[in-house]
Amino acid sequence: MKENPIHSLPGIPMLLALFGGMLAGGYLTVSGAQAESALQVILGVLLALVAMFCLFGLYMVEPNQAAVVSLFGKYIGTVKDNGLRWNNPFFSKKKVSQRVRNFESSKLKVNELDGSPIEIAAVIVWQVVDASEAVYNVDDYESFVHIQSESALRTMATSYPYDQHEDGQIALRSHAVEVSQHLKDELAERLADAGVAVIDARITHLAYAQEIAQAMLQRQQANAIIAARTRIVAGAVGMVQMALAELEKNGVVNLDEERKAQMVSNLLVVLCGERGTQPIVNAGSLS
Repeated sequence: MKENPIHSLPGIPMLLALFGGMLAGGYLTVSGAQAESALQVILGVLLALVAMFCLFGLYMVEPNQAAVVSLFGKYIGTVKDNGLRWNNPFFSKKKVSQRVRNFESSKLKVNELDGSPIEIAAVIVWQVVDASEAVYNVDDYESFVHIQSESALRTMATSYPYDQHEDGQIALRSHAVEVSQHLKDELAERLADAGVAVIDARITHLAYAQEIAQAMLQRQQANAIIAARTRIVAGAVGMVQMALAELEKNGVVNLDEERKAQMVSNLLVVLCGERGTQPIVNAGSLS
C-alpha cells in the first residue's frame, strides 16, 4: 500500500453552485406546479435532490492533515489540499493527522545485558508520513506506535550493560547518543509499515531497580574508591622513585638497600595514608 495523491475540487465554489442548484430546483418545482407541468415539477425535484445529495461530498482538511478517500472499500487516493474540499459524495473519507507528536513510555523494568534489573523510559517523537499505510496496514496506528515503542525500548535495553566495564564498550548510562540512535533505528524499522517516521528517540529515565539499587550504589562507590586509590599509589610510587633518583644524583646521602627499603616504606605511608601523618623528629646531638 503506497500513497496515491488525488485532486479535489475547491469546496466554497462547489457549495455556492449546489445552493444555486437547490434554488433552481425549487424555482422549477414551484413554477411547474403553477403552470401545471408535471415534467417541470419532476425535473425541479430531481435537481434539488441531486444538489442536496452532492452536499455530502464536502469535507474539511486542516493544515498538516490528510484525507484518505475510498469507494466501497477500495482505496482511491489521499487528499492533502487544505480547506473546504469536494469529491464524489459516494467516497468515504478518513482523516489522518500528519502533525509531529510525542509519546512518552511508562517506566519499564527490564534486565540489561549483564542481567541486572533496571528501570528505563523514553520519549519518542514521531509523525505519519504515509496516511494510506497508517489507515490500511494496521488497525490503529496510534496504538501500534505505543506498543512497538515500548517493545523496541525493551529490546534495546537488553543489548547494553548499565555501566561501562571495558574500554570501548557502549553502556546505557555513559553513551546516550549511541543508545538513542540505536533506539531510533529500531523504531524506524518497526514502524515503517505503518507509514510512521521516527524523528527522535531519547531516554528520559534510567536507574537500577529498587531491589538492587542500594547494592549497585555500594558497588559504584567501591569502584570509585579503588580507582582513586590506584591513582594515589601510582603517583606515590613515581614520587618515591623521583626522590631516590634526586638524592643519588646530587650525592646528598648514600643509602644502602636496607635504608632505601625503609625510606620507600616511610614515603609510601606518608603519601598513601588517608590521614595526615605525625612525624617524629630526631633532634640528635649537636656537640
